[in-house]
Amino acid sequence: MSETELYLPAAQVRQRYGGISDMTLWRWLNDPALDFPKPLRIKRRRYWKPCRLDAFDHAQAQKVREEDK
Repeated sequence: MSETELYLPAAQVRQRYGGISDMTLWRWLNDPALDFPKPLRIKRRRYWKPCRLDAFDHAQAQKVREEDK
């Protein structure tokens, strides 16, 4: 994995979740019940590790499965 693939910028994170808006991403970050991964900030830009987003996706899928029971 190259260094440019270690972190995803906010635009790619928004695209990953169906093209959500930056406001939706902001809401997710500020919702303690959702527990969306916090970004690394570099010069006012936000970056996420893909593995933390994968863990979030897995946790959300588990919540859905538990609710379906």
